[in-house]
Amino acid sequence: MKITDTTRELEKAKVNLETSLISWLELQRFFAAGLAIAVSNDVDLIEVAYQFSIDNTALVEDWLANQQIAPVSDQQASQWYLNKTEVWAVVVKPWILVQDATAKTA
Repeated sequence: MKITDTTRELEKAKVNLETSLISWLELQRFFAAGLAIAVSNDVDLIEVAYQFSIDNTALVEDWLANQQIAPVSDQQASQWYLNKTEVWAVVVKPWILVQDATAKTA
């Protein structure tokens, strides 16, 4: 089944509505379970979540290879915890995709 542009846009809008700003402190249990995925600020969190939701393995593997997404590292988690960082987060079961809301992009 081919996904139409309208369907794609509706699905992305749904993902956008499910995205929220949250304190990293509230996501500790997901990090501890290995379910938190960091999304670089140079890629669109909504696009990443959408591609996860349609199981676009090739694109996800490309982002992983280019270090645009990765499991949240212990170092990053500690830094976010100490700084009480707020992140943008969206659930794409079983994953929690997070993007630093305080990071500046060029």
